[in-house]
Amino acid sequence: MRRILKVPVLVGGAAAVAGCAQSPSEKPNVLLIVADDLGIGDVSCYGMGKIHTPNIDSLASVGVRFTNAYATSATSTPSRYAMFTGLYPWTNPEARILPGDAPLIIPTDIPTLPKMMQAEGYSTAAIGKWHLGMGDGHIDWNKHISPCANDIGFDYSCLIAATNDRVPTVYVENGDVLGLDPDDPIEVSYKENFEGEPTALTNPEMLRLTWHHGHNCSIVNGVPRIGYMKGGKKALWDDEKMADYFLDCVKGYIDEHSGEPFFLYYGLHEPHVPRLPAERFLGSTPYGTRGDAVVEADWCVGEVIRYLDRKGLLDNTIVIFTSDNGPVLQDGYNDLADSLVADHTPSGIYRGGKYSAYDGGTHIPMVVYWKGHTKTGISDAFLSQLDLFASIGRIVGGNVPEGLDSQEYAKSFLGRSKDGRSDLILEAKSHLALKEGPWLLIPPYKGLKVRPDTGTELGNLDEYTLFNLVDDPHQDKDISAAEPQKFEKMKATFHTMVGDYYDPDITQKLKQRTAPSVDAR
Repeated sequence: MRRILKVPVLVGGAAAVAGCAQSPSEKPNVLLIVADDLGIGDVSCYGMGKIHTPNIDSLASVGVRFTNAYATSATSTPSRYAMFTGLYPWTNPEARILPGDAPLIIPTDIPTLPKMMQAEGYSTAAIGKWHLGMGDGHIDWNKHISPCANDIGFDYSCLIAATNDRVPTVYVENGDVLGLDPDDPIEVSYKENFEGEPTALTNPEMLRLTWHHGHNCSIVNGVPRIGYMKGGKKALWDDEKMADYFLDCVKGYIDEHSGEPFFLYYGLHEPHVPRLPAERFLGSTPYGTRGDAVVEADWCVGEVIRYLDRKGLLDNTIVIFTSDNGPVLQDGYNDLADSLVADHTPSGIYRGGKYSAYDGGTHIPMVVYWKGHTKTGISDAFLSQLDLFASIGRIVGGNVPEGLDSQEYAKSFLGRSKDGRSDLILEAKSHLALKEGPWLLIPPYKGLKVRPDTGTELGNLDEYTLFNLVDDPHQDKDISAAEPQKFEKMKATFHTMVGDYYDPDITQKLKQRTAPSVDAR
């Protein structure tokens, strides 16, 4: 059992520094926007890529843009798990890329960020991308699904169960599938198809987007997905309308809760595959539908910020924008993202991306804005999304459990300090690495050097390897021999921190574990 530490509202921190006292009735709203597979080079204010993101840039111009911010993980499920629980995801064996029918992996009896906000009088909501599981492992999609997001601290939820490339392709509101016709029940399987149902393999003529790898199961809206699904025709989402749908949900929630403090998690689905932005965004960039999906995501950010402003709520809303992990180009569909990328660099100057232990897998964009409280500028403070739990708790005076992996850097998130982490364990599909300041230690792992389907450099190295990310951001030079004391010290620290969680043969063991499922990606 974790002890709960009651921390005061940040009168001596944010409020005092900003020059204004803060009563409980004036607690700020918190809007957490998390993009999906968006790289640091995809955001133009970082000056690394070629896609223009004017709305995120505008937020950064009045807020704090972080250049040394990290997700805990190079894939979405574990990084979101860390944000909401304040715990390292690699300590939970279920915190890995989940199929669409996976059970909820956050235990309902542990402290969470949204539960803390509820206890402080906040209305809480989760809208958009979820991918943390639903139900108990035996889901009947035609009945109320429990446990769900509402059971870990969200008063309201409207979500996709996993990702937009996985079945079921329906919206789930407060544990119930929206628009479901009881005469056309939904069935979902990640093991075998339903008799007579078309797939990408049996009926390729039905496809408007062809598959490259992994996505050859059920066809929904002319798009092949991961997993098999039958029924629920009236409940199916429209891919091209998803951005507008969730944005409307966000605006509706803001309307209903404008008179009370709220914590709103807004999970963008862009630019995750399949990249099917609304028609009005097609051709926005020369980089194909992935580039267009980035522009759509940026537009969504701008729309919600402008809506808060029109409602008179922006001045007292902490806006946090970030991404769940690094970028990927070829991720299962023949959408030409890899051939049209040209001079655009989604990972910026960093090596690797989604799925990778190299820096590009977890080095993510982050912007924070709170009018009158954030100090506008650029910060190189070493922070992680893992630290949002403790840091937001400090700001709102919440009950932050002792024993979390989340660390409190409220002033740093507001740009008022450069204090940051001394170290952080990073994770890429159960492969662990240690970052200390500018140093990154990657231990040896068995497995392929490059993932053949995505072309991602995985960081599976033969020996313990040390990099200096400031001098060598692309990680081209192993400096373990040149820095023997630092090298040995970090090796010892790494093993002390992770213990038996380090397994150089974990790739093969995970393959054996997931063999019965079609969801091995």
